[in-house]
Amino acid sequence: MTTRPADTASREPVSGPLEIACDESGYEGEKLVGGVTDVFAHASVRMDEETAAECIAELRLRIRSPATVYKANHLQRSKHRPVLLWLLGPDGPLLGNARVHLIDKTYFLVSKLVSSLGARPELTQFLYDASRRTAEAQAFMVAANDYLRTSVTRDPLAPPLDPLLPAIIRAAEYWGGDGQPVAIAHDRQTTLSAERIERLRQLAPLAGIQLVDSFTHRRVQMADFLAGVARKLASEQLKGTDDTELTALLRPYVDPRSIWTDKASWARITR
Repeated sequence: MTTRPADTASREPVSGPLEIACDESGYEGEKLVGGVTDVFAHASVRMDEETAAECIAELRLRIRSPATVYKANHLQRSKHRPVLLWLLGPDGPLLGNARVHLIDKTYFLVSKLVSSLGARPELTQFLYDASRRTAEAQAFMVAANDYLRTSVTRDPLAPPLDPLLPAIIRAAEYWGGDGQPVAIAHDRQTTLSAERIERLRQLAPLAGIQLVDSFTHRRVQMADFLAGVARKLASEQLKGTDDTELTALLRPYVDPRSIWTDKASWARITR
């Protein structure tokens, strides 16, 4: 495969729902701090199954791993860097056909805390910066996370700390453009109950969400690649150890309405 599919970024109107495939990386439910990951990434791909299968075959040819199913970590190995550069680059299959929504999980939590207390929004960045300075401040954020999860009045079908739900809504908004219904094939998530899917349909231009097995759905595997790579690069950026070459290639995919920290940090990953 030497050329990528036609650019669909313009999202021309089509008859019936527009179909996309989604997967995530870094999801730990409403546990936003004190877990394994500091960034949540949700990727969406507009690509037919045949094209996705061709992309997977090309990756197999280039990587030559005996693994039954390829995941993002195959691409992140140093020996496969040329493959990752191709996948994200102008000759790869994703540019113009994929989007990734990033959430700095600590910043997301702090913004929810400030909102629940009725405090001034300007305090969000101050508290976020403070939370990263000492172990005591980090322990406070863990306690705040637990408090907001268990003690605040909430809608059980739209838990306010769950980053997956706003990410799905944003994917539908982006690909649906002016309100065209979007049908999503999504990797299986136990949190996406039938009741929550119905609530999401009330909040976004969604025709429906079909939960599928990423092992057998190539389009979802393509979304998995982008989500995993984007999460790792964004996490490294937060730590100040970002890979400038790969970050530059990631920028066209990043949703500008991602939930991120201060503008200076955000500029490094989007400009």
